[in-house]
Amino acid sequence: MKTDVHNLDGKVVGSVDLPDRVFAYPWNSDLVHQALQTQAANKRLPWAHAKDRSEVRGGGRKPWKQKGTGRARHGSIRSPIWIGGGTTHGPLKSRDYTKKINKKMLRAAIYSSISKKLSDQEITVIDSLDFKTPKTKEVVKSLKSLFKKPFGSVLIIPAKDNKLVYRISRNIPKVKSLHPESLNVREILQYKNILIDQKAVTEIK
Repeated sequence: MKTDVHNLDGKVVGSVDLPDRVFAYPWNSDLVHQALQTQAANKRLPWAHAKDRSEVRGGGRKPWKQKGTGRARHGSIRSPIWIGGGTTHGPLKSRDYTKKINKKMLRAAIYSSISKKLSDQEITVIDSLDFKTPKTKEVVKSLKSLFKKPFGSVLIIPAKDNKLVYRISRNIPKVKSLHPESLNVREILQYKNILIDQKAVTEIK
């Protein structure tokens, strides 16, 4: 599969062969949805926590003697049946929300998402992301040349050895730079446009 290669000024300067295993993968909505759910679940933190009777302050002394009072027997005023006592079967911070997805399935979901973006004409390949001056305004200028105004959200995928792009693009709203080996389904689908360095095409795994 071939696609056009642009320069920083937005002009077409050539073409590049895209590997079919990554950019021509069939769309699988169920698999992509499963990968999104897994990614969201693995980032979830168990904030909710209800104290049980062992965690509630007080209640160490038996409220009254076992027999002879005519009242029901109790061992602690922090029992769950008392007001101010512990909670039974409440949410606990030790709960694990993580889910598992096989590596092959996750990779297939990533490929499926990238292929869908390419078929929707939302992927642009650039010959190089080596800017003349390491300034944020240079990145903004190139994005305006490459995409329609306003260019919206853009995910930049530079080559492995290009670490400057991360620094000069981090202050631009709705723009993020991501390592080619750190691609994930959520960010591929979250950003409207994807800008890929020509060298990074073969580094996506």
